[in-house]
Amino acid sequence: MAKAEATVEELVSKIERGELRLPEMQRRYVWRSTRVRDLLDSLYRGYPSGAILIWETDEPVPEQDFAVGQQANPYAKTQLLLDGQQRLTSLSAVIRGEPVQVNGRIRPIELLFNLEHPDQLSVITEVDDNTTDAIEDNGDASDEEEEPTDEEADASEDELQKRFDRMTFVVSTRKLEQLPQWVKVSEVFKTDSDASFLQRAGVTGFDDARYQKYSQRLARLRGIRKYVYRMDVLERSLSYDEVTEIFVRVNSLGAKLRSSDLALAQITAKWRGSLQTYQAYQADCTKIGFELDLGIHLKNLVAHATGQSRFLTVAGLKLEQLQSGWDAGCQGLDFALNLLRSNTGISSPALLASPFLLISLGFYGAQRSYTLNPEEAAGLVRWVLLANAKGRYSRGSSETLLDQDLKTIRDGGGFIELLDRLRTQVGRLDVAPEELEGRSQRSALFKTMFLAFQAAGAKDWQTQLAIALSHVGSAHQLQFHHIFPKALLKKSGYATREIDDIANLAFIGGRANRRISDKPPADYIPELVATSGEQPFTSQCIPTDQSLLSPDHYRSFLAERRRRIAERLNAFLDPTALHTPVI
Repeated sequence: MAKAEATVEELVSKIERGELRLPEMQRRYVWRSTRVRDLLDSLYRGYPSGAILIWETDEPVPEQDFAVGQQANPYAKTQLLLDGQQRLTSLSAVIRGEPVQVNGRIRPIELLFNLEHPDQLSVITEVDDNTTDAIEDNGDASDEEEEPTDEEADASEDELQKRFDRMTFVVSTRKLEQLPQWVKVSEVFKTDSDASFLQRAGVTGFDDARYQKYSQRLARLRGIRKYVYRMDVLERSLSYDEVTEIFVRVNSLGAKLRSSDLALAQITAKWRGSLQTYQAYQADCTKIGFELDLGIHLKNLVAHATGQSRFLTVAGLKLEQLQSGWDAGCQGLDFALNLLRSNTGISSPALLASPFLLISLGFYGAQRSYTLNPEEAAGLVRWVLLANAKGRYSRGSSETLLDQDLKTIRDGGGFIELLDRLRTQVGRLDVAPEELEGRSQRSALFKTMFLAFQAAGAKDWQTQLAIALSHVGSAHQLQFHHIFPKALLKKSGYATREIDDIANLAFIGGRANRRISDKPPADYIPELVATSGEQPFTSQCIPTDQSLLSPDHYRSFLAERRRRIAERLNAFLDPTALHTPVI
């Protein structure tokens, strides 16, 4: 294996000219803007940033596109990037000022540089150990949206500004863009002149004390282009299979890739050109509202090829098994998606506690040759709704639980046996009011609340449109509304956990949410009842008794609404059982 060196500038140019390509075995670009921010900060400080692994070959190898634009390469000789895609794609996007394409959507990476940053590092990077496991268990690598930390969610604007002022790079916000000491990173890379940045920062001449400091910092930022990466270059004589094995071993040791990414490398090594097949079906699912990570499609392939979901078996599968597993898996997933959309009201993966449910449901249909009698179909729907509400695959070891269900189905078990397994796991299949306490909008029960309210005819409080995830236009797009506004409850001394309890959340459109804003429920609920009646509130189990609508009685309001929601959920999840009517 040869050793070489290249600057960031040289590597970015290779990508732009099409001389550095991505082999089919590589995963897609997944970095969040915050990861790019931290990479820039490391390079700015001269910290180590890992090595780059490249394979230079004349062998025709299936390729895929970078997430940033590339020119066609007119030369036969190509260098394939095996390790370093996330870093180099990020640097290429920032330095060239180009957006990245993720899941068919184009988004910019907009970072700001603080000309007044402290000389010494003052913000320590925090690592969330649970992030990788959560992504791994659910096969969900949707990294485009940033969730604020608990600290940021509770911080005031002044506290956030003080935190930003201690940082060197931040993800751009409209407010920070307006401040003179913050400059757009991509704009700095576009020119070697400091004049516009200094002028905007209020530096009027050479005698200004900030002139030299800002100029030096801008030069240091541009110096990232000269940062030198060490490159390991694999021999031209290596075969594609050997390179795939190296790719898997290198990334397994560093735990940088999920198991689905490593499985993709092994699968595409045996089934050349198959990535386009997977991506085409993935796009078909997206068109009907189910945008699923490629890892879910691969796990579905493995389930139908082997009867279990572990990627460890991929290395031993033959090409014919992979192809038949894929075809069977697509048929199974078609069945699962149709049943969810038509029989349960689940029209989006946003309403699933885990996408693993799709795999077991599709496998169930396949094992019965997609022939179910009415009783079995009704029982299967009940299991789906209960497994989703109870978070069957989002607690404990999700792959182990999925394999248990696949074995049950493979051994001839039906919905009754699946319900027994679920009961063993969660203890009870009905929902008790106390089970709702302390749950947030990320809870599986919150998703089932939406389904139950939708089935009860819940409508937007202003437009009277039935609540749905498919509404278009910002005025009508569904939002969850705090019945007791956050500001009102914070002022009354309630903690964030209580404020965001799902018993304080309702589903309404954007316009109605903005119209209500931070009005107390004691003011706006009687007004709405007078014009629209009680139904908009009873359909979402919201008490309208004035004695419960003041902040002093907030906990009593939560307790009463939890009772009503539990009754509604139980009636929705098992309509054949007898329940006390919701008042």
